[in-house]
Order: sequence, then structure tokens, then C-alpha cells
Amino acid sequence: MSVVFDILASAGLWAAILRIATPLIFGTLGALLCERAGVLNLGIEGIMTFGAMIGWLAVFHGADLWTGVLVAAISGALFGVLHSLLTVTLGLSQHVSGLGVTLFASSFSYYVFRLVVPVAGTPPTVMPFQPIDIPALSSLPFIGPAFFTQTAPTYLAIVVALIMAYIIFRTPVGLAIRMTGENPHAAEAQGVNPMKVRYGAVIVGSALMAVGGAFLTLSAFNSFFPTMVQGRGWICIALVVFASWRPGRALFGALLFAFFDAFQLRLQTVVEGVPYQIFLMTPYILSIFALALMARRARVPQALMQPYRRGER
Repeated sequence: MSVVFDILASAGLWAAILRIATPLIFGTLGALLCERAGVLNLGIEGIMTFGAMIGWLAVFHGADLWTGVLVAAISGALFGVLHSLLTVTLGLSQHVSGLGVTLFASSFSYYVFRLVVPVAGTPPTVMPFQPIDIPALSSLPFIGPAFFTQTAPTYLAIVVALIMAYIIFRTPVGLAIRMTGENPHAAEAQGVNPMKVRYGAVIVGSALMAVGGAFLTLSAFNSFFPTMVQGRGWICIALVVFASWRPGRALFGALLFAFFDAFQLRLQTVVEGVPYQIFLMTPYILSIFALALMARRARVPQALMQPYRRGER
């Protein structure tokens, strides 16, 4: 028990939670925005991978870090256009289209990376975002090093979560998104164009997913390798259900999973005689348990995965 308390009392644990949660926050918010408008985007894993690659590649070839983030966001938006074309305009299966985007984006990421970067034993690196010390706050005991010495994208992720919560529940744009996800025909009767709303939501949501991937190469690490996303996209899809399609809960869910992950990493170093695979699967088991509890009360957008065709009922 004392070991657990020592880990929980460590400022490094709570700092790591924010770092681990950052790509999950971006990805979950992106998936949530798509699904609020009625479109399931299973392309998230590939989009995050491509965002990680292209953002890093831009910086590797001389762009500044924020330009790298912007390039990643634009690339994600382009994949959002592709997914929207297939699902919104053509009305194809959202599952099949999303998986196709994931396979294409992941494979294309590796192809472009190997095309531009020569094969080497050690992947080339860039100078990533550096932690920002917030005056007065970063010097506070425990709280300062735990929460106020993060990189800029981490603070941005939290701000984006708050802004999205406000937009979805406090603005006409958010009302249009929610109406489209619940009943696009009723939304059209109120003068809303469901096609445009879905296109916009998927494009912006996909851009956020790519920014989550870019965080991995431009902040958490300083290089790219094809498997670095490691299933975070699928975790984000599950976190949307855990959050009941609410941005505030999505932020909490990402932090909760990050807590499980950061905790098991530290527990491995102090507990002997237990296979490390047990620790690796612990955050997923606990997340599944939490998801099962929350999903029973989750209210799915009624038009989710339902293609919209004007004039049909």
C-alpha cells in the first residue's frame, strides 16, 4: 500500500498523465464531433498515423513546430473530405469507409516516410516542443511540476475541449450539429443543410485527430516510426462512448485512461516477480470495465451511421 501511495504522491505521475492524455483528448474530441453529426469515423487510427508522420516530416525539412501541427491538421482535413465524400455524398458504409481510410492512411504514411527519409538504423530526430514554465504557477509545490510544466499542445488540448463543449451546447452551430446527428430531416426543415453540417464536422474532427498524432512526434517524442500510434485511435472511439458524446466527459475519460497507463508504468519498476504483460494490459482491462459501466447509460445520437438522402424518410 505504501508503494501505491508513493506513486500517487509523485508529481511526475500527474505530469505524465497529462502528456499521455493529450493525443487521446484530440482524437476523442475529433471522433466525438464526427459522431455528433451522425458520422462514424473509423479512419482515426490511420489519420493519427499520417498526422504524426507529415507533421514531423514538415519540421524535419525546416518548418517550425506550429507549422508542422498546421500541416498535420490540413492533412487530417483532407482525409476528412475523402471520408465525407464516401459516406455523406455517396452514402456508403461508414464502417467500411473508415477502415479503408485507416488502411490507406497508415500505408501511405509509411510509403511517404520511406520515400523521403533514407533507411537508417536510427530514425532521424527533430527538436520537439519544450515544456513551458508558467510564471508563479510552475513554482508551486507539487502542483507546479505536476500540472504547469507541460508543452503548449497539452494546454491547447484542454482549451479545445472547453471550447468544443461551449460550441456544441451553447451556440447555434452546436445545435445544428446535434440536430443533424439526431434527425437530419428535422434539421433540414429548420433550414439547416445536413450535408454541409456533416462535411464540416467530419473535416474539422479529422483535423483534430491528425493534430493528436502530430503531438506524438512533435512533443511526446522527436521522431516517427510507423507503429507509434499503437491503437490510440481505437481507444478514442471507445472513449466517445464512455463520454456519452459530451466533450467534458471525453476530457475526463482521456485523463482516466492516461492515469491507468501512467500508473502501471511506474508500478512495473517497483513490483517484482510479475510478468510485465500483466501491467501492460491493466489499463485496457480497467478502461473496459469503466466503459461497460458508463455505456449502459449512454444515449447514442439517433442518426449515427445512417446515411442522409434529401427527400427520403
